[in-house]
Amino acid sequence: MNSIIITSSTDPHYNLALEELLFETQKGFCLYLWQNQNTVVIGRNQNAWKECRISLLEEEGGRLARRSSGGGAVFHDLGNLNFTFIVPSAAYDIPRQLSVILSAVKSLGIAAEFTGRNDIVTASGAKFSGNAFRRSPDACMHHGTLLIDTDMEKLSRYLMPSKAKLAAKGVESVRSRVTNLVDEMPSLTLETMKDALCAAFQREYGCAKRLEESELDAALLREKAARYASWEWNKGASPAFDASLTNRFSWGEITLELSLKDGCIAAAKVWSDSMDETFAPALARVLTGCRFKADALAKAAESIENREAAEAAAWFREISF
Repeated sequence: MNSIIITSSTDPHYNLALEELLFETQKGFCLYLWQNQNTVVIGRNQNAWKECRISLLEEEGGRLARRSSGGGAVFHDLGNLNFTFIVPSAAYDIPRQLSVILSAVKSLGIAAEFTGRNDIVTASGAKFSGNAFRRSPDACMHHGTLLIDTDMEKLSRYLMPSKAKLAAKGVESVRSRVTNLVDEMPSLTLETMKDALCAAFQREYGCAKRLEESELDAALLREKAARYASWEWNKGASPAFDASLTNRFSWGEITLELSLKDGCIAAAKVWSDSMDETFAPALARVLTGCRFKADALAKAAESIENREAAEAAAWFREISF
């Protein structure tokens, strides 16, 4: 049975917990709509301290949250609408899911298209939506943002992406890359967009039941929300490191923080905005115990056998230690 769930909560930790519970329990096609108040949400493998001005955010009453998917940092306020698709793994189809977003936006008279690795842009090329993904053997999750009327000044103030990331996009600031949809359609409201998304979802996937939060496991939801609110999950501990390496690739950026002992990597922490949330922890695992030599690191990376690892291996071979 297809379902649509719209929460009135603006607590990012509760909302991410609810998303995860839906990811683990829903069997059909599910659309989840949600909003966070004054929040910076970082990708699963990002370094919170390097992506966000945490002290400023918290001093001004904001909150930091780490999601379970890959990708980069985003700012959420009540001028932003978040969407999540949860679909069976066998039916996972990114173009089809994106067609729901594009259909909803176009039904309101706004021209848009998908571009790059995870962005939806207006006809002029300004970004108003970023997307991220997570997979399991049974289900896949595709979620993203829709900038309706968000506070661009706060977005610029709290987020601090690396200069390499900005240079790769050919822009000078965070703010210059994004736009609000009210700039395209001044009369647009959040409720209008919610209605358009629900209608587009049902046009694509068929009738959907309105799912209420009271139908879900309340105890499990509280448990998950506590984990998403924890210091360990959101900020975490990084080991003392002896070497730090950073590079940008076609798929995103990584920073390696390595603790060395007797010429070997005793501990490795990998920060990344890769869309594949499994890559950073996998790379950390294979590097731990390696000799701190370019060829050894490259061979370890190649054992992962994907595009990200192949590019990382080529980079390792270029480095002089």
